[in-house]
Amino acid sequence: MLDLNFTDRVVVVTGAGGSLGKAYALEFAKRGASVVVNDLGTTQNGSFARSLSANATVAEIKFHGGKAVPNFDNVEYGHKIVEAAIAHFGRIDVVVNNAGIVLDKSFQNMSDNDWDLVYRTHVKGAYSVTKAAWFFFKKQGYGRIIFISSNSAIYGNFGQANYAAAKNALIGLSHTLAIEGNRYGIHSNVVIPTASSRLTEQLFLEESLRALKAEYVVPLVIYLGHESCQETGKVFEAGAGWFGQIQTYRSKGMVLPAANAETIVDNWAAITDMTSAKHFDSIQEVTADLLNNAEKKGISQTKWELENEKKNEYMELLTVIAKALNQKRDGSPTSCFMFMLILMNGTDMHSFTVPFDDDYVPGQRELICIIAMHCDIFEQILNGQVITKKIIRPGKMIIIGDIGENDVVESINQLAKSMKAKL
Repeated sequence: MLDLNFTDRVVVVTGAGGSLGKAYALEFAKRGASVVVNDLGTTQNGSFARSLSANATVAEIKFHGGKAVPNFDNVEYGHKIVEAAIAHFGRIDVVVNNAGIVLDKSFQNMSDNDWDLVYRTHVKGAYSVTKAAWFFFKKQGYGRIIFISSNSAIYGNFGQANYAAAKNALIGLSHTLAIEGNRYGIHSNVVIPTASSRLTEQLFLEESLRALKAEYVVPLVIYLGHESCQETGKVFEAGAGWFGQIQTYRSKGMVLPAANAETIVDNWAAITDMTSAKHFDSIQEVTADLLNNAEKKGISQTKWELENEKKNEYMELLTVIAKALNQKRDGSPTSCFMFMLILMNGTDMHSFTVPFDDDYVPGQRELICIIAMHCDIFEQILNGQVITKKIIRPGKMIIIGDIGENDVVESINQLAKSMKAKL
């Protein structure tokens, strides 16, 4: 059996003053790691910060002959926690983002502060610590990151909109770091524990708490933090001696070439049928599957294409209209002007934008003129045909912005006349 030893490795565990975090820290130290025990010593809602918790964990580690230092910094200032690891032990190898608080309230009664404090602790805190460690991980070509999430992120839970959203954010963060860090030997995974802790001790009966001891989650975290573990970008679950992996699956679904809301309703059973559901490992796999299905059904990504040469020609002509319109605006030095033409062909479109004036100064009031026009009308203009205000109607041409219809028509006709002169 492989001996998962952590001699010469340095591990940072946030929220390590009690329950789960403490259990992780003790086991890492038992296996030879030098541990930075970070904890504010707060209650489950983040109040009453004190240093007792972190020091108690360090004392227990040292009593058993291990190496550890306490750290009392808020995880939002993660660089201080990582600096402590470097200052005391000279390196950092593993980060366990465990720190968290709960401020449970129904969504109706949740305050902005309830939302922000939970998000700052779980998401900003995990980001801050990991970002600080990332520099060293990348430099040494090695690192292990473990985010502690929650089943609330997967299933939701009444009164935990803030907590569930924050814990779900960690999953997305971990997936992305796994992709970005893979080439540097940096692995990132998520653990969803079900265990008694400062955050959950009031939710379970005493007999249930005995089955949900934090120690039953620890082995999974230890393995994911070890150099022998090559898993990355995954989500795992542990609790009551059970260990497993969580994956997302997508239904087979179906391609509906001319879909509208009614056809969605008519085919809802097939769309949501999970019989042949499939797991994808990357966004690239999902996109490839979508395009493959579209190709089989003869669906093109864009029905109406414009060649680059045509686009460049249109852009030059659009500038002519924009300059004519620019002369008609109020000319105030406190304003700037932007013009956009949207060419429509059925439900397909191409847009062209002439940016602010060359003398644009940030902070100026922005004047806009947006013209949505059927492509056939624009072609007629390019062939020298002038227009009248009668053409301004749905399906033909719509004008939105800070310049009057008469000025727009006059400027467009200037272009039409110049084009006619070239014919």
